[in-house]
Amino acid sequence: MRRFDVGDKVRIDIPNSADPDYSLHGSKGTVVEIIEDDADKETGDVRDSYLFSVELDDDSIEHLRWRDLRPASE
Repeated sequence: MRRFDVGDKVRIDIPNSADPDYSLHGSKGTVVEIIEDDADKETGDVRDSYLFSVELDDDSIEHLRWRDLRPASE
């Protein structure tokens, strides 16, 4: 069960300032690739088996899990 598909516009939501990726909070971009892995075996949450490659508006690429992403319209 994936929350996002390639082409979806997303906003990064990392509100915890202690998180190493906090500097990405509020950035917007587009999902350009979805990579499947076995992280769900560690967490027990099937949603963690997807790593979303997001091209940000500044053309950089970040790899994020579902919990750090929201639809851009939210």
